Amino acid sequence: MNYQSDTSLLLALAAELAPRSGYNATSLPNVRILRSEAVLKDVPVLYRPGAVFVLQGFKQGFLNGEIYRYDAEHYLAVSVPVPFRMASQASPAQPLLAIYFDFDLHLAAEIATTLKGQAGQDERMQARSLISSRMAPAMTDVLQRLLHALRHPQELAILGPGLLRELHYRILVGPQGGSLMAALRRNGTTDRIVQSLTLIRERYKEGLSVPELAATAGMSVPSYHVGFKRLTGNTPIQYLKVLRLHEARLMIARRQGTLAAIAAEVGYASPAQFSRDFKRHFHRTPSEEAKWMREHLGELTQA
Repeated sequence: MNYQSDTSLLLALAAELAPRSGYNATSLPNVRILRSEAVLKDVPVLYRPGAVFVLQGFKQGFLNGEIYRYDAEHYLAVSVPVPFRMASQASPAQPLLAIYFDFDLHLAAEIATTLKGQAGQDERMQARSLISSRMAPAMTDVLQRLLHALRHPQELAILGPGLLRELHYRILVGPQGGSLMAALRRNGTTDRIVQSLTLIRERYKEGLSVPELAATAGMSVPSYHVGFKRLTGNTPIQYLKVLRLHEARLMIARRQGTLAAIAAEVGYASPAQFSRDFKRHFHRTPSEEAKWMREHLGELTQA
C-alpha cells in the first residue's frame, strides 16, 4: 500500500471515529479526535505535552515570532505545556480532522533515556517546547494501526499498549526529536524549569512571586527568568496569568460557578480585573467565550 492510500485510509478512520464537531473522545483517555468546520484566527491555546496530527485541514501556531505548521504533511510535538496563538483552516466540505495525543510522560522519559547517546542522537541539542516535524510513512502507519484498533475493542486491549509505545517512539526519533528529548530528559537548567512549571501548575491559585519560584528552582532571578522564557516563550508572570485564565475558561464553559467565584478560585482578588484580563487574552467576554467553546470544542467542555 503506498503512502497516499495510507493517508486516505487514515483520514477515513479518523472521520468515522469523530462524527461530531468538537473533540471526540476515544477508548483511550490520551487520544482525542477533533472535527472542526470553522476558520479560526488568533485563538489562544494551551496544549498538554504530546502531539497533534492534522489529517485534513491546516493549523499554524505562533510563539515568540516563530510559526509552527501542522497539517497533513507536518505534525506538532509539545514537550511542556506552553500557551501560544493558533489559526486554522477548514470548511463544511472539508472539515479539519486532527488526532490529539497526550504523552505518558513516564513512558516518554523512559524512551528518551533509552535513546540517550545512541547513534544519531545529538546530546547538545537545546530543549524546545514546540516542534513542527514532517510526517513520515512510519508515523502514518502507526497512526493508522492505532485508529483501526480503536474501532475493535479486542484488538485495542491486546495491541493498544504496544501501539502507544511505538507512537511515543516514532515522535521521539522524528526529525527534531533531539530537541524534544532534551526537554523530556530534563537535564540541568531544563529540569529546574520543568519542575518549576509543575509547581506553578499545582499552586497557580496562590500569590507566587518570581523570587520565590527562582529560589525553589535553586536559581538566581535573572537566570531563572532567562531559562523560563527560553523554554516557554513567556515570562513566569505571563505564564502564571495565562494558566489561571485557561483554567477559568474551562470552569466557565462547564458552568462550575459564578464569574466572581471562578475568578477567586483561580487566584484573582478582583472580578473586574479578571474580566479585563480575560477579554484581553481571549478577545471575548467570559460568557461569549463559554458559548464559543461549547459550539466548537464539544466534549472538552463537559464536566
